Amino acid sequence: MDDLIKFSARQVFNLLRSGEITPYDLLNAALLRIKETNPYINSIPTLCIDRAENQINKMKSTTDTKKPNVPIGFLYGIPLVIKDLTNVKGVRTTMGSKIFADHIPKKSAEIVKTIEKNYGIILGKSNTPEFGAGGNTFNEVFGKTRNPWNTNLCAGGSSGGSAAALAAGQVWLATGSDLGGSLRQPASYCSIVGLRPTPGLVHNGPKTLPFDNLSVDGPLARKVEDIALFLDTLSKNNIFAPSTLSHNHTSFLNAIDNPKLPKRIAFSHNLGITPISKEIEQVFTNTIKKLSNMGIELQESDIDFSHAEKIFETLRAVNYVASFKSLPKSHVDILKPEIVWNINEGLSLTSAQIADAEIKRGQLVNKLISFFKSFDLFICPTVILPPYDVNKRYISEINGKKLDNYIQSLILASALSLTACPVISIPCGFTSNNLPVGLQIMSKWNSEASLLSAAHIIEQELNIFNKVPIDPRTN
Repeated sequence: MDDLIKFSARQVFNLLRSGEITPYDLLNAALLRIKETNPYINSIPTLCIDRAENQINKMKSTTDTKKPNVPIGFLYGIPLVIKDLTNVKGVRTTMGSKIFADHIPKKSAEIVKTIEKNYGIILGKSNTPEFGAGGNTFNEVFGKTRNPWNTNLCAGGSSGGSAAALAAGQVWLATGSDLGGSLRQPASYCSIVGLRPTPGLVHNGPKTLPFDNLSVDGPLARKVEDIALFLDTLSKNNIFAPSTLSHNHTSFLNAIDNPKLPKRIAFSHNLGITPISKEIEQVFTNTIKKLSNMGIELQESDIDFSHAEKIFETLRAVNYVASFKSLPKSHVDILKPEIVWNINEGLSLTSAQIADAEIKRGQLVNKLISFFKSFDLFICPTVILPPYDVNKRYISEINGKKLDNYIQSLILASALSLTACPVISIPCGFTSNNLPVGLQIMSKWNSEASLLSAAHIIEQELNIFNKVPIDPRTN
């Protein structure tokens, strides 16, 4: 039983389904692991053990999990954590903000209801920056989340708590969200897998902005097949999602079990718009060589991302104005300075600037429609720099170039957010200091099944999917 923390989600899923272990076995293993490791990484600040036990007891009394007609997406009692931006009924949900430090929701978000309906066992809330703003997970309610690979470094953000929890073996699955890279950057920093799905596939309503297609929710796990397993649960329709996508497949896990090697992949080292560290560059170059040796045709991309930074910063600022408009001024005044800056940037925009950003985003998306007629996938690094000092608020400089704001360090991820295409980050290598590096893989819109299939094959070839620290490294 001590080894359960090292098993993948799919391995424990199969053990649960066969009756070889029980949900209580997993719950006890997770709680022991959290007790052993959380003081070092601060990934799960809030536990809800009674809720988890009640959910397990409910499953035992109402469901025969050995029947062959158990629906796709049924999780059989796997413990997991929910990012602390998402309401869980009766469980402290702070959004990393002093404004909501004592907030106890009366209702759960739809994504939580979906998970619990399918007997995923919610064990706690994972740490996040205030309102999910930033690439380093820290806040004034719970403090800093540290990277299990080196606890002097950050775990990324804003889903850093979820990513660190997975890398330390605390849970087998976790939720996250992604506006400009918040699922993918922590995945890269912690050597796990994070999927930003096509907007409309995974739902977390009700929301202030139900038609928002820049911010999405998605799964994190230690392997691609675990992402597929969890996505079968998360991709359920609900009434609070007017942009719901219809499924064009039977099961994402089925796509993993019947993988297809991609034929043509386009790549870019830096999207032509940002410096990246020499070590990120080297790991990515080595990855391209390995893919080429698999018999895949690789070609340097000519996609024009030159306007991506301005487009994203404009649309993100508009999003922040809309999201925080209802907060009273007394609350706005105590927000972290990066959020206040983003709101003010939005308030200063003209209608012409917003329109120009929308037009240029449309041009980028339309070009990608043609691009994916010739290529199966697009790949690039996930981040511009390896994990950095946990005490730094954000990356302010890269290769001697000063960055103007905290968003710019995430440009490799945020540029791809604009496309509305599904993007996954998988581990692809390590720096000379043994710090993880992630690879972004993007496919055409609403093609998660083929994306996961290809990512699974690439993951197996790179053969580092089983390398996570488990025991946090404190030196």
